[in-house]
Amino acid sequence: MKLLPIFLFGALILTPLNMKSSNDYLDGNGGGKKKVVTNKTTPKKNTPKKTSKEIAAVTKKEFKIEGVNKAILSKYFDLEEKNFEKPQLQSFESAFKGYFKLKSEGKINKEILTIIDFTQSSTEKRMWVIDMKKNEIIFQTVVSHGRNSGKEFANDFSNTPETFKSSLGFYKTAETYMGANGLSLRLDGLETGINDNARSRAIVIHGADYADENLGQRQGYLGRSLGCPALPLKNHKEIIEFIKEESCLFIYHDGSNDYLNKSKLLN
Repeated sequence: MKLLPIFLFGALILTPLNMKSSNDYLDGNGGGKKKVVTNKTTPKKNTPKKTSKEIAAVTKKEFKIEGVNKAILSKYFDLEEKNFEKPQLQSFESAFKGYFKLKSEGKINKEILTIIDFTQSSTEKRMWVIDMKKNEIIFQTVVSHGRNSGKEFANDFSNTPETFKSSLGFYKTAETYMGANGLSLRLDGLETGINDNARSRAIVIHGADYADENLGQRQGYLGRSLGCPALPLKNHKEIIEFIKEESCLFIYHDGSNDYLNKSKLLN
């Protein structure tokens, strides 16, 4: 598949939900040895934002964002939601750009794109699995971030082993295995110095009882892992089986300018 031409997107102000405080809840997976620079982001102030449904409700003719490629807008507006909500346009555009670059370079095989938007509260369903061939959302779910990345919001990311933090960027899904958390999916980070220690850190997708939507609503934040994107036990197996073996996973945060400016897949 040829790489579609993509331009940098203009300013679209989208901000996360309110920060909350509550009791702590920890558990997870991950670990390792190497050392790399830590990237920090600052939680944003509480200001109203448009939901994905409100954005998508605007017609293509009326919805003008300077610098956003028309092909991306078309793909975004035509994305079949079913009973789900679309991801925010900013995360979708970045994911779309990296996905097609990786696809054109033969680094991923399946026409599946998974987006995790850590800009959003952990109580929100901030992970999407998209069938790019059919252009439809297959899954939308809550997902945990690393315990040292933040509480309700993830705002501190690292590629360094034993930091118990999440890492941003593009990944290729790999093989599955049965571990301490049951069926799990290994990830290979595709961005040097950003997430390429994922395998040695044992950063994998797995199910966890603390990655529970009801728990998140009760205490104001989802339980956290040791750096892994942990999923609810009710659907983690189904999701893992769908995205395993060379599909694209993208972890995004719109406040991490260091990553957004450094990523070779986005620039």
